[in-house]
Amino acid sequence: MTTADDAIRRAIIEEYGVLGGAPEPDLQGLVQLAATVCGVPTAVINIIDDRFQHQIAAVGIEPAVCSREDSMCAVVFRKPGHTVVSDAALDERFAANPFVTGEVANVRFYASSPLITPMGVPIGTICIFDDVPREMPEDESAALALIAHQIVDVLELRRLTRELGESNEQLENFAAQVAHDLRNPLTALTGYIELASEVPEVAETPAASRALARAESVADRMSGMIARLLDYASVGGAPIRRTSVEVGPLIASTMDDLRTAGLDNGADVTVDASVPVPADPTLLGVLLQNLVGNAVKFAGAGGRAPAITVSVGTVAAGVRITVDDNGPGVPVAERDLVFEPLERGSNVDVPGFGIGLATCNRIVQSHGGRMGIDESPSGGARVWMVLPSA
Repeated sequence: MTTADDAIRRAIIEEYGVLGGAPEPDLQGLVQLAATVCGVPTAVINIIDDRFQHQIAAVGIEPAVCSREDSMCAVVFRKPGHTVVSDAALDERFAANPFVTGEVANVRFYASSPLITPMGVPIGTICIFDDVPREMPEDESAALALIAHQIVDVLELRRLTRELGESNEQLENFAAQVAHDLRNPLTALTGYIELASEVPEVAETPAASRALARAESVADRMSGMIARLLDYASVGGAPIRRTSVEVGPLIASTMDDLRTAGLDNGADVTVDASVPVPADPTLLGVLLQNLVGNAVKFAGAGGRAPAITVSVGTVAAGVRITVDDNGPGVPVAERDLVFEPLERGSNVDVPGFGIGLATCNRIVQSHGGRMGIDESPSGGARVWMVLPSA
């Protein structure tokens, strides 16, 4: 009969998602470590549900599944601490077990440490055994307990990573649905504004025309914000496909787009890219488009001629990209703040949504890199990022 404890244990085991697949390399490494440290030929990570014992990683034997009734670990895994048995054939708990009698194996020395989840629920063991009797020193016992904790940490990390991936997917789907639901009425509103502006009585009234123009501008701005929010939510949802990307053509394409839209502010852009960048080409294009567009926009504020330099070079941690401008720069106190969504710092006179740098930061993080802002040699802002080579 399945008890409430068994039902809870089974639900937790399902959340870890470790049953039914090939042994994970990180778990296999830990079980190998247990066998080596304790000097035994066989070590196993067992997950025990209400019916079966599942060997999810093993050294010395092939991982298998057996009934819970035949499991040695099922006898002791719910008790705290370690179990150390010098000769299982002389222990009444195990003497008739098929792993001891020769039906399955000929276990004599047996030791195990329970796998206890952060909720305090035991879900299995890390166990070691040998076919000859022996004693277990205290340092080996302590090492086995430490490895048990590390196994649970690995399982927790797997669970959290999977949940994060699911959360990101849900966020992307939610953002897409919200964007769709908002765009439809917004498109209709823009259409009505255009129709109203063409009515002769309205066109002949300057105040009404100005009000409609402002309303149309607000609608366009809202449409742009919806699109940018959707871009931000979408970053990181798909796998990163790294290739060697040349930065020069991406910058040229970005400047062509800015010139076509009349947003280049007459910028002088210099590219010094001595090495290709190991990155997803689509995401790197979005990243550079945001950074160069920002640099041109802020450096051009106040009527100055923007001077932008994009540099790419190798550093110990990978490939470093810097975008320097001659604009007003970013105050030191705001250099972390501006990477947060909808945060624009103190420079609010320049149009924007405060989403571009947040999107860039997500792209860099999705590549396993880091991003920051310093002062540029030209007095403006230097936005830099380091992407790992692999």
